[in-house]
Amino acid sequence: MTTTKAIILGADNGTKSLEGTSKILLPICGTPLIKFLISSVEQAGIDNISVVVSPGMEQIAELITPHELFFQTKHLGTGNAVLTAEKNLQPFDGCVLVLLGDTPLIRSETIQKMIDKYEQGADVVVLAFLPTDLRRYGRLVMSEEGLEKIVEYLDASDFERSIRLCNSGAMCLNGQYALELIKKINNDNAAGQYYLTDIVALAKKQGLKIDIVMGSVEELHGINSKEELEAAEELFLKCNNIKGKR
Repeated sequence: MTTTKAIILGADNGTKSLEGTSKILLPICGTPLIKFLISSVEQAGIDNISVVVSPGMEQIAELITPHELFFQTKHLGTGNAVLTAEKNLQPFDGCVLVLLGDTPLIRSETIQKMIDKYEQGADVVVLAFLPTDLRRYGRLVMSEEGLEKIVEYLDASDFERSIRLCNSGAMCLNGQYALELIKKINNDNAAGQYYLTDIVALAKKQGLKIDIVMGSVEELHGINSKEELEAAEELFLKCNNIKGKR
């Protein structure tokens, strides 16, 4: 069985907090978002789970026990956030799964599909989807050879913004190369952030194998507003055939 480590990114950057509460602590049907995500990861057979949060979120420790907590002191992007858990990125024979804490409905089956792609020889696996609202997502630039790079929305050309295939934020990385690639990420972009998405172009340049897995719009529903939180609860009720409030 493949050794898999999971890193969940749950730090608020000050612009994405919702109603004064850290997003991963917001409830769906009374349960904090982070619990949904951890449950899916555990159901995929992964018990080495780390959660990256902002300073001041110490109260989350009891929610994620027995898993490990890391604090991202400076909000410099997703690449920097993953690097916060550097001790769990030391080269090993297995894969590293990176997930976003504000996308809590991802299915364990989808997580397993990403691991399966790694086991089939991919060094970087990107979870892609086809959202209806394209405005805030990075675009997957494909060629006949497969995925070439991911371009963040702010840095994308008009042509790249017309691409419908988008990045969900979730990735699976070969544990032998993950740390090396993440340390090569720079912040030469419109937002001055260290984007984990840059790992695709870096891996491509290094001759590593890259692949994608498709996820559904429903399971990759992100939460950045009260309306999106309410929609996530409706999706959860619908997908689990639970009768909601009238």
